[in-house]
Parts: sequence; structure tokens; C-alpha cells
Amino acid sequence: MMVLYSGETCPFSHRCRFVLFEKWMDFEIHNVDLKNKTKEIFTMNPHGQVPILSERNLILYESNIINEYIDERFPHPQLMPADPLTRARVRLFLYNFEKELFSQVKIIENQSIGENDKKVNEAKENIRERLIQMSPIFLKNKFLLGDDFSMLDIAIAPLLWRLEYYGISLSKNAAPLQKYAERIFSRSAYIESLSPAEKLMRR
Repeated sequence: MMVLYSGETCPFSHRCRFVLFEKWMDFEIHNVDLKNKTKEIFTMNPHGQVPILSERNLILYESNIINEYIDERFPHPQLMPADPLTRARVRLFLYNFEKELFSQVKIIENQSIGENDKKVNEAKENIRERLIQMSPIFLKNKFLLGDDFSMLDIAIAPLLWRLEYYGISLSKNAAPLQKYAERIFSRSAYIESLSPAEKLMRR
């Protein structure tokens, strides 16, 4: 059985929980105290980060790697495109999400109270501007790949859920993106994927 070592408030762990519930497969989630990680975590991942996936003799870390493995191991419903060209484009989008959005998320998540306020505020503004730029996509598209829900939607969903928690407000120009976010949040797998702590992040 797959075991996911997950942080209850970690957006990267949230991605993996979302995929697991989309697949409706047998798995276990072990919640990790992010402020008091055990030696076991560092044994499985020398970087000491979650999520970590364990299955038999296999140990994986990094959320996008974990999610692609789960999608290939349990191909229904398929979350990565079947054809190589579109799949490569999705991987490029995922890479850009990490560089443009989730690098900024890490700055916010790792902030210390009263420290680096300027850097944190810049990170919030970078996220806000990038999301507003993306919003027109959803004037025509139901999801990031059109009508098909995919790994791209899973990758960005934890950030959209945390905007209020991070203190990031979007302008009216982002209304299409906000409607898109609500479509994701209404999915039964998404609701199941939320930890108790994450449920408290939005009013």
C-alpha cells in the first residue's frame, strides 16, 4: 500500500493528497510535524522535506514526481495527457509554476515573524500579478487544458486555496480565475484532500 508522508499545512503535500483522492485508491497518510521532523523523514529524504511517498521498496519525494508516478501507476482517471506533445507542454507548465509561483510560495511559507517583510511582500505581489495575467485563460477554458481536468489544475489548486491565508487579494480582473478556483474546490476529491488545518484557511 502507498504511504504518503504529508504536512497538514504544506501546499506541496496537499497536491499529492489531491491526486490520491482523485484516484480513489487504497493509501495511508502519515501526518508529519513540520516543526519536529523525525530521523525517519531525513532517512527517506535527505533534504528533510515532505511530501514523501513510500511503496514497498520505492521512496519518492518532490510533489510533481510523486504525482506523475501515481498517475502512471493508477491511470484512471488519467491526469497527464496521453499524447507526448501535450504531456511535454504540461511538464513545461509545471516547471514554470515552480519557478514563477511556488518559488514565491516558499518565501511566504518560510518567513519568520518580523523578518524579511519586504521580501515576503514582493513574493505576494509577484503571485498576485502572475495570477491576474493567467485569468483571461478562463474566459474560454473550464480548466487549464480546456475542458479536461489535469495535473496542472492539481498543481495550482493549493495556492489558490491559500490566497486569503497568505494575505493575497486579487482585483476584479481576476474574476474568471476565481470562478475557476471554485470549480476545483467543489470537486469531491478536493474536499476530501483537505486537512483540518487547511479547512480553517478559508472562511
